[in-house]
Amino acid sequence: MKKKGCYDNRELSWLKFNERVLNEAGNSKVPLGERLTFASIYQSNLDEFYMVRVGSLTTQMESSEVVRENKTNMTSEEQIRAILDHTRELDAKKGKIYEQMMGELEPHGIRIINFNKLSNEEGEFLERYYDTEIAPFVSPMIIGKQQPFPFLKNKEIYAVVLLQTKSGKRRTGIIPCSNNVFKRLIEIPTRPGNFMLSEELILHFASKIFDKYDIREKTLMRITRNADIDAGALYDEDLDYRDMMEMMIKQRKRLSPVRIELSRKINKKVVDELCGFTDLDKDHVFYSATPLDLSFVFQLQDYLRNKEELFFGKRIPQYSPDLNTKESLLAQIELKDVLLSYPYESIKPFLSMLHEAAEDESVVSIKMTLYRLAKQSKVVEALIEAAENGKEVVVLVELRARFDEESNIEWSRRLEDAGCRVIYGLEKYKVHSKLCLITRKTETGISYITQIGTGNYNEKTARLYTDLSLMTSNVDIGTEAAGVFTALLMGDTVESTEHLLVAPNCLQSKVTAMMDEEIAHAKNGEEAYIGIKMNSLTDKVIIDKLIEASQAGVKIEMVIRGICCLIPGVKGLTENITVVSIVGRFLEHSRIYRFGVKGRDKIYIASADYMTRNTIRRVEVAAPIYDEAIKERLRNMFDIAMKDDEKGKIENAQGVYEDRVLGEVKMNSQEYFYQEAYDRVQK
Repeated sequence: MKKKGCYDNRELSWLKFNERVLNEAGNSKVPLGERLTFASIYQSNLDEFYMVRVGSLTTQMESSEVVRENKTNMTSEEQIRAILDHTRELDAKKGKIYEQMMGELEPHGIRIINFNKLSNEEGEFLERYYDTEIAPFVSPMIIGKQQPFPFLKNKEIYAVVLLQTKSGKRRTGIIPCSNNVFKRLIEIPTRPGNFMLSEELILHFASKIFDKYDIREKTLMRITRNADIDAGALYDEDLDYRDMMEMMIKQRKRLSPVRIELSRKINKKVVDELCGFTDLDKDHVFYSATPLDLSFVFQLQDYLRNKEELFFGKRIPQYSPDLNTKESLLAQIELKDVLLSYPYESIKPFLSMLHEAAEDESVVSIKMTLYRLAKQSKVVEALIEAAENGKEVVVLVELRARFDEESNIEWSRRLEDAGCRVIYGLEKYKVHSKLCLITRKTETGISYITQIGTGNYNEKTARLYTDLSLMTSNVDIGTEAAGVFTALLMGDTVESTEHLLVAPNCLQSKVTAMMDEEIAHAKNGEEAYIGIKMNSLTDKVIIDKLIEASQAGVKIEMVIRGICCLIPGVKGLTENITVVSIVGRFLEHSRIYRFGVKGRDKIYIASADYMTRNTIRRVEVAAPIYDEAIKERLRNMFDIAMKDDEKGKIENAQGVYEDRVLGEVKMNSQEYFYQEAYDRVQK
């Protein structure tokens, strides 16, 4: 049977996910102050999507070969066309939701206003403000032979004006509006809570800048640049790797534009001129009914903080009751495995364990992989402390963590300066695993404490993302983790494992083998089950195996927050598959793999989504759960997530995500887990 009807395009599936984020901005059940956050996240998500994914497709189009996506067979050009069309639909929806939110803010005394709503006195104040606080810091230009079209920075706002001389000659003027010197939000003194955006003020007074011209038309403009750059293509053996990455960052800032956003409709000739200067087709020009950068909403939230009803109720990560803070954490983990569930439980026990290891005389070494870190990283503090105490500290800092390269370069220098041994990601593979190995030498010999996580070693995201962290003294897991680090130090990857699943060589194949086991059980007439919780599903090898499993009668449940290239419920193909996406207060980030029914099931937590980039192009680690109590806890977590009908949307056979009602009382899994964390502490 042909499988064509059960594949979805990766890029279009991602746009569906971002629409679910946008829907939360328009969800009246979400507190108004929080809806502002979802609107800003939607925009920043879309910016990055254009920078990375549309940028990548644009690069493919420049190739002499026609590149087709391997599931829907769409060419790069076809995908970009579909993306542009869908983006216009989403932009229209965003405009309506933004207008709705702004209207709901007015009774709370918050307004974003324009000159049409000002009194003469207020207009005079803003003109004085412009003259003294803004005009001295703007650098306008007129495009001409002596002033070629300027380099426009990625995601920054510019005022564009069509100028005309007395003789009728037309020119184009450009004014940069993004500046760290002046405020973005300007409050009207006579009306507290009423604001004007600085770019609108600059645009309004453009006539004062170009006073020798008549202004025929004007608009605000923002461009998005391609950020998809291959570090490998820039490799220079004469350069230090860290220096090469810094060079790559500089080059990325100047890559070609992939999108133009305008705040107002303007003369077709001006649009043609802008497209000519930026080498973009007019189809890549979007008109936005909302401000071009929504990040100012976080400042609006500050004005509303005293109104608690406009925000989510305060939640505090709880200290895990499975650990006693007054006793040695290393000793406790030697006795039993411990699972931390963020953000419901605090990351502090893990940080405390690291600090204890830094001081413990029995600890010989600490080895760790770092991908994204908090700005003031306590993880790095602990590693530096360990190095200063004479421990061997080996840290793999992945310098190619997209958009975190500069931060990671700086961290790598600090770690080196403290005496840590720092290595970088492998030449062919990013290291995305979340792995920490503490080696101890005691009277009884060598022992390991291994931590494997689904999320980064980042204290900030541990309060915002749902993630899992396993700490274990299991010798087999520790030994294989040591093998992973040995391979990394040799610039290599692990070829085989018995307990851990380690990409790129032994994760995808082991996952499909366990799926084959479930297929065999189903064909024997036995109950068979596969459960998957992750961010995205794009790996065609695994998708095809899931289709095969569904056809064999295996029950498959999937909690996929973002991209899902497998469409469930297609008769004869995927009718035994259920897909749920949860978009809520916290970003769903944990990965859980389940194979088999209770009693014979194998359960893993992992750093890897089932995406080809994770399963065969990165170093990733999935850890088996051997402790029965933790296995039961993970089963329950998964089952509760599948029952979420408050924030969980179910995907139908047409690839559309729908609301559902499973009981008289709606289930919000994230609220359930937070309450459970509070209840566990109180027992």
